Amino acid sequence: MAIKIGDKIPAATLKVPTADGIQDRSTDQIFGGKKVVLFSVPGAFTPTCSMKHLPGFVQQAAAIRAKGVDTIVCMSVNDAFVMGAWGKDQNVGDKVVLAADGNGEFAKALGLDFDGSNFGMGRRSQRFALIAENGVVKHLAVEAPGKFEVSSAEAVLKAL
Repeated sequence: MAIKIGDKIPAATLKVPTADGIQDRSTDQIFGGKKVVLFSVPGAFTPTCSMKHLPGFVQQAAAIRAKGVDTIVCMSVNDAFVMGAWGKDQNVGDKVVLAADGNGEFAKALGLDFDGSNFGMGRRSQRFALIAENGVVKHLAVEAPGKFEVSSAEAVLKAL
């Protein structure tokens, strides 16, 4: 069953590439006591993710933070090395935290994973965006398969 508004973010550990190497970050560290926008993409370097989804949040980071958001996190079921390379390729800097859910455990705990085996991708995260305050989901927008409408940076800005 998928997470819903009012639910607490489940406990998990994500891998975050940093200037000091890859670091573990618990969901308590990421979400505790903060207002966080988390958006998830099916895969780093994939077309919609690289041309629209991540770039939109990089471009709108200041506007999103101006609405009281402490952290913007992009999650994907990729390893932390891929996420680090994608961040460099996309000139993310410190605007968005790239978080690797390498085994898809967090996506599964959220109830927002899917089987991408038909595309040679294995289990992945659905495309979605959520807003959480102190670890509680306040807004959730999950895309229909193959769509990119409700989880964009512009849609999140409207929801804030």
